[in-house]
Order: sequence, then C-alpha cells, then structure tokens
Amino acid sequence: MQQTHLRNIAIIAHVDHGKTTLVDAMLRFTHTIRAVPVGALIMDSMDLEREKGITIRAKNASLIYGAYKINLVDTPGHADFGGEVERTLRMVDGALLLVDAKDGPMPQTKFVLRKAIELGHPIIVVVNKIDRADSQIDDVVNRTFDLFSALDASSTQHDFPIVYTSATQGTATLDPAKPGADLTPLFETIVERIPAPHVLPDEPLQILVLALAYDTFKGKMGIGKISAGSLKTSQPILRLSPDGRREVGTVMALLAYQGLERVEIPSAGSGEIVAVAGFGEVSIGDTITDPERPRALPAVVIEEPTLRMTFAVNKSPFTGKEGKYITSRVLRERLYKELEINVALRVADTDSPDTFLVSGRGELHLAILIETMRREGYELEVSQPEVVYKDIDGVRMEPSEWLSIDIPGEYQGTLIEELGRRRAELKEMSRSPTGDFHLEYLITTRGLLGMKSALLKKTRGNAVIHHIFDRYQPVLADLPPPEPHGSLIATEGGVSTGFAITNAQERGELFIGPAVPVYEGMVIGQASRDRDVALNICKQKKLTNVRSSTGETTIVLVPPRELTLELALEYIGPDELLEVTPKSLRIRKHIADEKRRIRARREEG
Repeated sequence: MQQTHLRNIAIIAHVDHGKTTLVDAMLRFTHTIRAVPVGALIMDSMDLEREKGITIRAKNASLIYGAYKINLVDTPGHADFGGEVERTLRMVDGALLLVDAKDGPMPQTKFVLRKAIELGHPIIVVVNKIDRADSQIDDVVNRTFDLFSALDASSTQHDFPIVYTSATQGTATLDPAKPGADLTPLFETIVERIPAPHVLPDEPLQILVLALAYDTFKGKMGIGKISAGSLKTSQPILRLSPDGRREVGTVMALLAYQGLERVEIPSAGSGEIVAVAGFGEVSIGDTITDPERPRALPAVVIEEPTLRMTFAVNKSPFTGKEGKYITSRVLRERLYKELEINVALRVADTDSPDTFLVSGRGELHLAILIETMRREGYELEVSQPEVVYKDIDGVRMEPSEWLSIDIPGEYQGTLIEELGRRRAELKEMSRSPTGDFHLEYLITTRGLLGMKSALLKKTRGNAVIHHIFDRYQPVLADLPPPEPHGSLIATEGGVSTGFAITNAQERGELFIGPAVPVYEGMVIGQASRDRDVALNICKQKKLTNVRSSTGETTIVLVPPRELTLELALEYIGPDELLEVTPKSLRIRKHIADEKRRIRARREEG
C-alpha cells in the first residue's frame, strides 16, 4: 500500500553545487515563502552557515505541489558533515543528486551517491548552473553515468532522469537547448519518478528517530518517518534504545512540517515525517513503537571519526576574562550534550579530569564545534589534531582520503612537488578548455594535515581543494614528518608596543599588532626559520636627553596575519595549544617558561 499523495526526498550534492539555492527556489515557486531579501538563503538558518556559505545541519521543509505533499530535506555538502547525510537518507524514499554543470561529479558527490545507492533509492540527476558560460553539460552527464557504474548502481538506478536547472534564476528544463520558464519540469519529474512511501497501516507502530528538536513547552522531540502503523495525540508509545533500555510514554504533541514550520496535527499515517514529544529523554537511533507489540528498527550505523584532539579547560593567565563557562564540569556537560545531535562525533574522558578526547570526521567538523562553543560563551584550549589509527586483522591501519584539486597551469609543478613529498598517489589528471588543471589523488589523512595552508601560500590562493574519507589502509612507513615551523614567543607579559614589533617583524610574520595584551609563552608569530625565537614584544623605547639623527624616523609596521580558527588548527605544533575564548584566539606553548622549555627539549633528545 502507498500514500500516493506523498513524496519524501533528499537533496544531495558536493559542497557549493547549489543545493540550498535550489531548495529556496522550490520554496518560492510553491509560494511556501514570499518576501525574502535578494541573495538570502532561507534554509541556511545558522549564523555559521550564513557566514561560511555551507550547510552544516540537515533541515526539513514541506512543499505543496498540486495534489502532492513533498517532504524535502536539505543536506550538508561538505564531507566533514557526512554523518548528517547518512542518517537523513534513511528518512526519505528518493534523492535529487545535484551536479555542477562545470565541475561535474566531485569527491563528496561520490560519497553521498554511494550512500543513496546502498539504500536502493531512485535518483534524479539535476545538472545545475547551466547558465554558466563555461558549462560542460555533455561531459558532466557522461561522467555522472560513469560514477553510477563505478558505484555498482542497479539497472533501475542507472536509468536516471536528468533535469537541467538554473537555481539562481528559478528555472528547469528537460532539454538544455530549450530554456525553462519555471521549475514545473523538476516537480513533474519528482512526482513521476520518486515513489510514494510504502506504508503498513495495520502493522505495529515503528518510527526510527533520525533527528532531534527542542521546544520550551514540549521538551525534547524525536523526528523520523513513520515506517509502519499510525500515530495520534495521547496514544501510548514505547521508546527502545539500541542498548536495550526502554521507556513508556504518551504522545504529548505530534507535529508535521508545513513549509518551514512544524505545526501540531491530531494524527499521522505511515510514510509521514513527524516530530513526537512524549519522552523525558530521546536520542538518535531510538525506535518509537507500540508498547503492546514492540518492534525495534535497525539502528543508524555512522562511519567512524578519522581525527581527534583534546579539549581542556583554559589554563592561560587570561582565563576567565572573556568567557562565561570556564570550568571542567560545564565543558564536559556541553561536549556530551553535543553527542545527542552530532552523531559522527565521539567524546571520551581522559586521566585528567579537566581534559577530554574529542574525535570527528575532519578538521572542519571539529572547527565548527569549537566555533559554536566559543559563540556560546565557552573558554577552552585544544591540542594539535592527530589521526585516529585502527588495528584491523593485526595490521595497523590509517585513514586515507580522496583529494581533488583545481589549479591554474602555472602552479602545476609546485602542486605535484608538494603532494609528491607527502606521498600522495596521482589517480587522475585532466585539463579544462581554460587551461586549468584538475587532479585527483589518494593521500593519507596524515599527509593532508597542514597541506591547505601550505598549498594556498605556494599558489597564492589559487588552489581549490576538496577531500573526503576513502578507506583505511596500512600505515605508510616512509611518510616524512610535517615540515617543522618556528614560532615567535613572548618572554614576558604586558602589552605589545610598536617599537618592539618593528624589531620582531624582521624575525618572521606576526599574528598581533601593537597594543595587544600578551603573556609569557604566548606565540605571537611564525619565525622565518624552523626554530623557536623568544623575544620581548613589550619592550619600550628608552627616552634620553640626547638628540639622535634617527630619533624622528617613522616606524613602519607590517600588517599582522589574521589568525582564523582554521589557520590556527593547521598551525599549532605538538608542543603548542590553541586558546579559544568568545573574543580571542591565542596560541601558546605547553610550557610557558623559556628555561623550562629548553630543559624539557634537552631531556627529550
């Protein structure tokens, strides 16, 4: 039996291929939303999403097209948030695969498509941005078909329909030679090719919780698709956890999506995506079922993290000056609370009560968590990211990633030299009509650490880099260690002066300007050589009664390098920590005192 009026679909794609823009265009076309500022992305509701221009959390919306209700899920496009994509695809019955008309399938395209194919979902291929002057539509379609074949898609999935769109203009067509007027061809294809959800109205209730929501009055709610049975307000229900725990409850509130909002409804049938309130605690992976005939659904299996770092209480001399939450108790509570919604994250206690080991899917995954916490008022310090190793069948394994780079032709030699040093394996190389090179490599995650900033510096910001986890492989024994960097370190606390900076900037590139508070052991810049340089950045010019021919010389200060969170995480070494507060980012040494640092180095080697 099927709910013929209902369609549940997800939009999946590589980052920046236009998913959220297309969803916004679909919302406008169906008059779900009306007055929106030009250029604003409705579905990117988080501040970080608007600032970075990426989707971080999967979001639901509901559209009405004629007699059909379409439940739509906008998914993240970045590989580090693949956990959101994996669980979201369990909620839907088909997917729109967006492919850029110039770039074609990219690393994240392969990842999200593999997940959709494994679940047996029918796919509609949407070639977006066809209005670009440098689009290569025929080549992109051929490469997309090759990707389906490489991922062992079924014959039915190979027979995918293609819709050509310009999300910014809000148009779609089935023939790229004939411009579209609106999005009608896309909606008609969805209705025809995406199946209605298969429903089992007479079976016991089954809902797999795949997302969470919180309401001040209703409490925590579990979101998922009704796989079997039906649900209504005040109905008795049972929550089954993957670890065997049970909790009996009653449906206090039942909500479904209407446009971008969740609204209360009296009842819902199989195939509908709903939010259920009625339990004190609910987690992703739980099954909501009938207490008289309980039936659990298979829990969500998410791929393991590949990077980890320590999160600890801030112990710098400036602790407590800028943040509200500074104790180990509140830090621990916040990290473990994040596990409820961030299914790809792992948190573990350590031997130290104020230090926690946090593992994630990549640097950006962990950086977003750090940035979110600092905006909430937390102070903390984090260590250098390190790779998560595994022992498989007695062999020590490390994660490797599929790396995709687009670069102008004049930097080709620089790129190949840098990646060769990092033991990357070239898999594919092509040249576009404009002369740019597209290269694809297999590289270890260890080899990737620190690579982005190095490449962007050597190519003057012209490299476009994407990477995604591929598999675990035996540890490379001949991988050279990362290039060491020297740091400029403050020898005493105080406020930086223009006079001291004038001398310091000859030793390297500074991270701070004048009149900035510093403390002993704080890293104030990167040295020009590969060894640390300790200096007094607070030194003031001595005043005397003797006139000097150079006394009135104008001081010329070089603008400091802006220290962003991503840059700082790539920069810090094994003996350094990154201090994160709501207002500042500071790098410091584990050992602040210079003499103790020298003594420790001698003891180590």
